[in-house]
Amino acid sequence: MGGWFQNASDELFRGFPISADDVVLDLGCGYGGATLFSARRGAHVIFTDSEAAKVEALRDSVRDTPAREAQGIVSNSLPLPLEDKIASKIIALEVLEHVDQPLAILQELVRVGRPGAQYFISVPDQRSEELQRAVAPALHFEPPNHINVFSREAFAELVECAGLIIETREYYGFYWTLWMMLFWGTKQAEGVEFSGATHDHLDGPFHPLLNSWASLWHATISLPGGDKLREALDQCLPKTQIILARKPLADG
Repeated sequence: MGGWFQNASDELFRGFPISADDVVLDLGCGYGGATLFSARRGAHVIFTDSEAAKVEALRDSVRDTPAREAQGIVSNSLPLPLEDKIASKIIALEVLEHVDQPLAILQELVRVGRPGAQYFISVPDQRSEELQRAVAPALHFEPPNHINVFSREAFAELVECAGLIIETREYYGFYWTLWMMLFWGTKQAEGVEFSGATHDHLDGPFHPLLNSWASLWHATISLPGGDKLREALDQCLPKTQIILARKPLADG
């Protein structure tokens, strides 16, 4: 995955390094990839999710890491049961599209961030969402799934309205946009009826067409110059938009 999980430089994503000195808050931790990356670097990790089972499972996994401290919290984040100015790194990946009050969530994240704290925030890209809308079941855009679709302008405005300073913007996931289109198409052809959370349906085994797409993509990016091709496609039709931002060093 271009830019992700840079073990040599201890960057969860390029430009977002984690060290043992950090207090890392992972909001909506899910299965815990970001939390575990941070925990393996010895950071103090705080991970939250609205699903108790995910928090408990991640709590068990973190015990096997050198994290200097670990806190698992079941919460809907309004408010977060945390003191002000506690975290130096704040992560909210693919969360804001699910919530009724995205600005209020971000304001809570700003409250618990230290002055100068760095934020790693992602949401689905509007282009990918609108493309999927043609083939995905309607419930994919209903609770508990994607009830918000953010244009790039709206995403930036949301982050800035919460009081953060945008440092960089990134786009990635052409592969996953096409993967999701094929996923919806094959499930529709098979007559599958969906209910509940989309992510609960994303386990294998998958249709052979999806395996063929994975093989084709791997062969494509393995070509000489494959990184440039991937970058161009990610810019054209990304699955995800990312903002790295900072909390100001002083109020006002």
